[in-house]
Amino acid sequence: MSTEEKSAAPRSLAEALRVRDDVSLAALLRSRPDLITPVPTDLTQLATRAGTRASVVRALERLDRFALQTAEALAVAPDPASYGELLGLMAGDEEDPAVAAALPRAAALLREQALVWGADDRLRLVRTARELLAPSPQHPSPTGLGPTVREATAGMSPGRIQEILAAVGLPSTHDSVSAVSALGALFADRRRMAALLAGLPAESREVLDRLVWGPPYGQVTHDPAAHLRALLDRGLLLPTAPGTVVLPREVALHLRAGRAHRAPEPVPPPVEAAATHRPQVVDATAAGQALAALATVDELLKEWDEGGPSVLRAGGLSVRDLKRTAVALDVPEPVAAFWVELAYGAGLIASDGEADERYAATPAYDEWRELPPAERWARLAGTWLTATRTPGVVGGRDAKDRTLSALGPNLDRSAAPEVRHRVLALLAGLPEGASPVAESVLARLRWERPLRGPQQQRETGAGAARDDDLRSRIARWTLSEAELLGVTGRGALAAPGRALIGAPEAPRPATADGTVEPEGPGDKLPVHHHRTPPVTAPPTPAERAAATATAARLLAPLFPEPLDHVLLQADLTAVAPGPLEQELADVLGVLADVESKGGATVYRFTPGSVRRALDAGRSAADLHAFLSRHSRTPVPQPLTYLIDDVARRHGRLRVGAASAYVRCDDDATLDEILADKRAAGLGLRRLAPTVLAAQADPAALLEGLRAIGFAPAAESAAGDVLIARADSHRTPPRAAPEPVPDGPPAPDDTLLTAAIRAVRAGDLASTTPRKPGPAGEDGGGEDGTPGGTLPRTGAAETLATMQAAVLTGEALWIGYVNAEGAASQRVIAPIRVEGGFVTAYDHTADEVRTYPLHRVTGVAELADDAG
Repeated sequence: MSTEEKSAAPRSLAEALRVRDDVSLAALLRSRPDLITPVPTDLTQLATRAGTRASVVRALERLDRFALQTAEALAVAPDPASYGELLGLMAGDEEDPAVAAALPRAAALLREQALVWGADDRLRLVRTARELLAPSPQHPSPTGLGPTVREATAGMSPGRIQEILAAVGLPSTHDSVSAVSALGALFADRRRMAALLAGLPAESREVLDRLVWGPPYGQVTHDPAAHLRALLDRGLLLPTAPGTVVLPREVALHLRAGRAHRAPEPVPPPVEAAATHRPQVVDATAAGQALAALATVDELLKEWDEGGPSVLRAGGLSVRDLKRTAVALDVPEPVAAFWVELAYGAGLIASDGEADERYAATPAYDEWRELPPAERWARLAGTWLTATRTPGVVGGRDAKDRTLSALGPNLDRSAAPEVRHRVLALLAGLPEGASPVAESVLARLRWERPLRGPQQQRETGAGAARDDDLRSRIARWTLSEAELLGVTGRGALAAPGRALIGAPEAPRPATADGTVEPEGPGDKLPVHHHRTPPVTAPPTPAERAAATATAARLLAPLFPEPLDHVLLQADLTAVAPGPLEQELADVLGVLADVESKGGATVYRFTPGSVRRALDAGRSAADLHAFLSRHSRTPVPQPLTYLIDDVARRHGRLRVGAASAYVRCDDDATLDEILADKRAAGLGLRRLAPTVLAAQADPAALLEGLRAIGFAPAAESAAGDVLIARADSHRTPPRAAPEPVPDGPPAPDDTLLTAAIRAVRAGDLASTTPRKPGPAGEDGGGEDGTPGGTLPRTGAAETLATMQAAVLTGEALWIGYVNAEGAASQRVIAPIRVEGGFVTAYDHTADEVRTYPLHRVTGVAELADDAG
């Protein structure tokens, strides 16, 4: 490198950022949005923020495995390192072509994210990343390498170092520094090192082989065996503490053939297809699951229509209530937790906020039920895709060892939306109708985000995979939840699910190369190594709304037409051979109990269900007419008799508030009640031939009389029969829970443009040279470089300098304090000065502004060579 090139090379990350164009800066801020919150004042502050521990950790967490391996190699390389040295560490002496082909992308990614800076001949890993990834006795490097010879011999006596030189055949030196350098040069020389190792006994080579891939530390006794003594004498093992030795980095790299990693992974693992099905079968299966999902949510909400389970003091459902809900829905408890959380996330259920706090349906539930089925499903699926609440963790323990309950706090996992979207995107990369091998999906996700932080990397090793990490668990839950919801069918992504994530049309499996489209679920598909969509930014709300609308449009034709009839049978059952129209389903759900579900739903009529319909305001004639109108078979005589018998007794008794009272025109019926021992607990006494008073409240009196075989009806203060609607209890309007963001949101193009302009302008103000004032009043140095303080001048001098600049058209450097007391420095070109204000073109803000002169702390002229 020439002298001019060396002087032009950046000396810091700030200088490296300063020479970037706006497109490159925008890419940096888009990939690391924490750097723009808040907008930095200049590029020096941006570089400082990019080097903070929290920001670097977050950036490392979002690297794929090969980019992370590249950063780990730079952490054990010389500082600075050339691209050739980095290539040698990654590809080894044999120069793996796959690694060599992928390394430019990884290096460019690290440079784009400001984790690496400098030209190709002087690559530097930012200091914080080096501290996190470099080896130390407490935290070995993810590469498994140990310290260098220089680091390992830092506390060794000069005499001992000279003994090692003599043992390996090197001439003695006058100082330890040159001795260590000579020893390191020997270990880095492949030819001389091979000759040195060839003279070792086989047992010594076995010891090196055990340490070569890490951990590099071992234990020795105070009197080591001969094969260990041979290694210690030659410096191939160096002592780090009493009884502890380490394999120097240079020796390990020679034994590894120059590679920093045992298994570099330049190419992401493929998502393998386990089986395929005809797309029509996948879509039909998914549509059936979607219809079942709507029915399940509707059943859950009807179950809680009149007030659901109580809210725990700490929030959420009790274990007992979750079990009851699972029994009512006929699903396992984890699945019940999923449906409850899905309805809660969609804003369909919430706490009613009353003194005896309970969960209940919200007004949004009534609006949701009025939507077409496909739009109802799209709302649920869109909620699931973007929700951070993760029902899979229900039943686990939080940081304070408390059980996590459904609908309770601490269920948010900010990574959930990204993982769900990514899993579906990987499925979208398979041929249409193909279901994936679940383990291949998890392996791909681990490659894309190999760890949650450097600490985990140190604990698990460079290439270790953790089956219990959160992202893998969320991915497993995503595959099962997508099937429950109808986003996938038979494990393959359905057309509505593909539209939900905004994926393009599915690729068809090729047949020209001998692969044929399988016909059955047992047929294996070829492995698709590179057919995977790239990781993209999360969609905007407008894009999500368009995607859900498209998904609803694609799903609608797959739903069967709702039926307007049932089949009544003589055993007091009705069979619905498919989904029913909403009005028919609502009335039938009140008039009969669901006995079994599936492709056809079976309803059973009982005295209790008929009484429920009469309580809801229906008369016997209404029920007969309804069944005749909606049955494709004649109404069975037993059902007619059941309705008439229950209706004949319904309402003969009237219950009101005394605490409560019972009135009946037939005094013999009241005599029968008084004579019944089972009514003793109600505290009844006769007030009149047709009226009984009770100590129990009206609700308890109703239940007590029904328990002993009567069919009373509640009445209002006016004496009218009260109609009990199934949807009588609703919470006040409630907003759906907001997802918890995973860090700062990605900035849009408008924000990026404004932020880059502000940073550039602030950098101009902070780096523009100015003329030195007396005694350094401008805060700059003798060379005119910016100082750390604002310029300070008197009011008269400030006014005179401003007026002169108006005449000459020169730019000035000013200090300014705004109304909130925040101080800043600016470069302005005054246009006019009048009335105590200066109007100027502000280079910092890139616009014309007016400033009060009394808020200007001082003014200084720019240097003559300032641009």
